[in-house]
Amino acid sequence: MHVIVHRIRLHEGVDPARFETWVRESDYRAAADLKSLHSFAVHRVSTHADANANAPHEYFEVISVTSPENFERDMATDTFRRLVAAFDTMASVVDEISGERIEPGYSAD
Repeated sequence: MHVIVHRIRLHEGVDPARFETWVRESDYRAAADLKSLHSFAVHRVSTHADANANAPHEYFEVISVTSPENFERDMATDTFRRLVAAFDTMASVVDEISGERIEPGYSAD
């Protein structure tokens, strides 16, 4: 399975609650329409060791896809383009890594 990890930084002045609501209500819901996705999740990471509620946050997303080629096809869809347009108003991807998972991996599920 191919996995893509993006490090995400919110634009100056963007409320983290706004971004997180969009992730839950738009990004996650649209994921079912992208046939290449096996799994997808966004994670919040505090940028301060004390991790208090008012500390600035960064995010990372982990995307598992059936193949890079299938994901590229999904990236050309209107659904994906709408997600990117909304995302770009709030945040930027500041780093990307990708690779193949060493199967089978582990899951308690």
